Amino acid sequence: MHLKNQTTLREFVFLGLSSDPKTQVALFIVFTLVYTVILIGNFLIIILVLTDANLHTPMYFFLSNLSFLDLCYSTSTLPRMLKDLLSVNKVIPYGECVAQMYISLSLGESECVLLAVMAYDRYVAICYPLHYTTIMSKKVCIRLAVSTWIFGFLLSISHVALTFNIDTCGHNVINHFACEVTEVLSLGCENIILVELVIFIVGIIILLTPVTFIVISYIYIIQNILKIASSSGRKKAFSTCSSHMMVVAIFYGSAMAAYMKPRSSSLTGTDKVIAVFYGIVTPMLNPMIYTLRNNHVKAAFVKLMGHVRIRGDWVILHISIE
Repeated sequence: MHLKNQTTLREFVFLGLSSDPKTQVALFIVFTLVYTVILIGNFLIIILVLTDANLHTPMYFFLSNLSFLDLCYSTSTLPRMLKDLLSVNKVIPYGECVAQMYISLSLGESECVLLAVMAYDRYVAICYPLHYTTIMSKKVCIRLAVSTWIFGFLLSISHVALTFNIDTCGHNVINHFACEVTEVLSLGCENIILVELVIFIVGIIILLTPVTFIVISYIYIIQNILKIASSSGRKKAFSTCSSHMMVVAIFYGSAMAAYMKPRSSSLTGTDKVIAVFYGIVTPMLNPMIYTLRNNHVKAAFVKLMGHVRIRGDWVILHISIE
C-alpha cells in the first residue's frame, strides 16, 4: 500500500501519559507489574489448555486462542510504552508507527471476531448438545480460529492505508502513548471528513456486526437455559457462559467508547484512559475472569501445581542423594 506521508515524515513524537518525571516512574512500575500479570496469566491459560486432557474441547481451544491474542495485543504497545516512560525523547520512527498501528488493529479486530466465534460455540453447546461434537469438530474449530486471524489482518489494511495517506503538513506530535488511528488523523491539515467517515463506518461494522451476532446467540442460549428443568442444570449452563459475557462486555464496551464516536467529541485524556483499559487492562482481566469463575480451569491449575510440586520434590531428593 502506498503511504503519502512516507516522503515527508520520518518519525513521530509521543507526548505519553504524563510529562511529570515522578509520575512517569510511578506509571512505569505500575504497568511493569500489569504486563507481568498479563504474561503470567495468559501463558498459564495456554499451558493449562495444552497439558490438561479435560480442557481439550472447542471452548478451551478458543480460550487459549484468546489468551494468545491478548498476549500479542498487549505486547504490540506495552513494551514501547514502558520504554518511553523512562525516556526524555519519546520518538518513534515512521515505519514503526505504521507497523504498530497495523499489528494492534489487526489483533484487536481478530479478537472482535473471536469473541463472536466463542459465542457461537456456546450457542451450539447449549442449543444443540447432541450434535455439538459433530458441528464443532477439530477441523471446524481450526478453520474458525484461522479465519479470525485472516479477517483481522486483512481488514486493518484499509484503516492503516487511509490513516497514513492524509497530509499532516509536517505535524508529527501525537498526544498519546501509541499510534492510534484517531490521534494520527488529528494531525491532518487537509479536509479529511471523507476519510474519517469511511474509517468510522468501517469501525462500526467491525464492532456492531460481531456484537449483534453475540447478542442474538445469547438470546437463544438464555431461552434454552430457562427450559432446563433442574436448577443445578440451569446454574451450570449459566456458569459456562457468564465468563464469556463478562469478557465481551469489558472488551466491546471500551472499544465502542474509543471508536464509535466522532473525532470532534474526543477528549485526549479520556481517550488515553480508554486505550489503557481495552489495550492493557482487558488482557490482564481475561485470565482472572476465566480462572476464578471456571471450575475446570481451577482444577487443571491445581493439578498442574501438584505435578510441579512432585517434580520439585523429586529433584530435591535426587540432589540430596547425590
